[in-house]
Amino acid sequence: MKNKTGLFLVVFFIALAAVFMTYYYKTTRDQPKTLPTLGNPGHKVAEFSFTNQEGKTITRNDVKGKLCVVEYFFTTCKGICPKMNEHMRSVYEAYRGNKDVLILSHTVDPTKDSVATMKAYSLKFDADPQQWMFLTGDKKQLYDMARYSYLVTATDDTATVDIKSDFIHTNRFVLVDRGGRIRGAYDGTNTAEVNTLISDIKSLLVEKDQ
Repeated sequence: MKNKTGLFLVVFFIALAAVFMTYYYKTTRDQPKTLPTLGNPGHKVAEFSFTNQEGKTITRNDVKGKLCVVEYFFTTCKGICPKMNEHMRSVYEAYRGNKDVLILSHTVDPTKDSVATMKAYSLKFDADPQQWMFLTGDKKQLYDMARYSYLVTATDDTATVDIKSDFIHTNRFVLVDRGGRIRGAYDGTNTAEVNTLISDIKSLLVEKDQ
């Protein structure tokens, strides 16, 4: 009898532990991920004014209250840009039609990347200009936003370089929350990191008190 009682207790506690662990992992898995805030305390994206592929002026007010995925590229790039934008297409398709998620693809070569050029390029991805915006404009403002707002590249003494000869070439995708804060940076050429970005967007969509 004692052996049966002991065996019963062992089975009971194993079953109880299994139920607890199942509940624990389920609730942990279902909880949204808490993302860090990058940059100095209080850092937020600055005001800007660029032109999208439709010739429309886009400002900070147009993206206010939205989640934004930001990149810098140029249409004639034969290196990392094609791979980056194929990965950005994956981000776009994951949230296509979601009005709370925008993609801001900035050119680093505005002299060549006119509105018409950006429009033609955007058609390769069937990009809805209301959600995936290909932005061109003043080179200095584009570069200042890259370095000092989106933090896509380390700030250094390039600020002393003549803007005409300055050039940014980065593989980073940046995730900006509804409040204009930087919440993640990802290698846009790396499939695993892009998948993490897609998952992190989902976490931010349910985050409160932004």
